[in-house]
Amino acid sequence: MEPDELEFIGENATIGVIPNFNHDPIYLISGAVGPFRGGQPLHIPLWLAMHLRQQQKCRIVPPVWMDVTLLENLKEEEKRSRNFTKMPSEHYMVEAKLVLNTAPEDVPQSDEIKTLIKDIWDIRCAKLRTTTDMFLKGEGEMVRLDNVSIVELHTIRPFLPHAMDLLERIQQAKKGTRGNATVRDHSLLVTSLTGSHSRH
Repeated sequence: MEPDELEFIGENATIGVIPNFNHDPIYLISGAVGPFRGGQPLHIPLWLAMHLRQQQKCRIVPPVWMDVTLLENLKEEEKRSRNFTKMPSEHYMVEAKLVLNTAPEDVPQSDEIKTLIKDIWDIRCAKLRTTTDMFLKGEGEMVRLDNVSIVELHTIRPFLPHAMDLLERIQQAKKGTRGNATVRDHSLLVTSLTGSHSRH
């Protein structure tokens, strides 16, 4: 999938909002949303929340995981662990990007949270590249890819298919070399036996 498609999927996650208007339920393909009552929180799709926030019709209720202490602990755990830690949201990068860019004033300590999320992303992507390198080189035990999000996997998409194709060609070339050597050995054996019989 392309980045736009990945973001589109992430935008369907739900988030809390506090509307400042009243409205009957809105009927979407995915189901009904609302009713909207001023001052009463409810959960709606992220894309709709961003649309309403841009029109100053609601306030965003940040996800529970957008917390400095929680993210600091998550960052340290990610640094210590060889494997990938479970993230609080599968679409954490899409949610963070939209919420922190659209409504940073609705998120306490938004600057610190943005930095922590970027740090976690960098750690996980570096770990993913190292894991991929180990896989391609066939070195030792592989790091498990449990808990890796689709967006994170997309960061290695541009070069991984080419690397796998190159490895496949190398393996085929090695097989061809071994096959040619086997044919030559067989030919020498036949020639030797034929020559031995012809002398008798």
